[in-house]
Amino acid sequence: MLPLRHSRGWQLASLMLLLFVLVAALMPAVWFWDDKVNGLAWFQSVDKWLHSATFGFLTVWFAGLYRVQAYWRIALGLLAFGLLIELCQRMVTYRSADWLDVGADVVGIIVGLVIALAGLGGWALRLETRLANART
Repeated sequence: MLPLRHSRGWQLASLMLLLFVLVAALMPAVWFWDDKVNGLAWFQSVDKWLHSATFGFLTVWFAGLYRVQAYWRIALGLLAFGLLIELCQRMVTYRSADWLDVGADVVGIIVGLVIALAGLGGWALRLETRLANART
């Protein structure tokens, strides 16, 4: 982890973020639609984009907390998390596991790594430094 002043807070926020994603992935996909057929058709058309965007965001989040040398661990950890989500979805009756979702997760991870390497990595340390400087 980067030398962050509030590393415990960042770790707690990271855990909460992962739990939020897991809970959202296990919620019924169409729980708020009256017409489930139309709602499901809409959801399936954006499902892979949601997977990619979520895992891209998670990658950039963790790249902000860790050194570049740990990016491969971030990628492997998020891949394992994506597999865990699909395994959990397979265990509930109202969701279904899909290997294409894991593929979309991988695309998001790759895009997130590219964004991090392009300059957004380490964002948490820069944010903490900026906020500390603003207080003085």
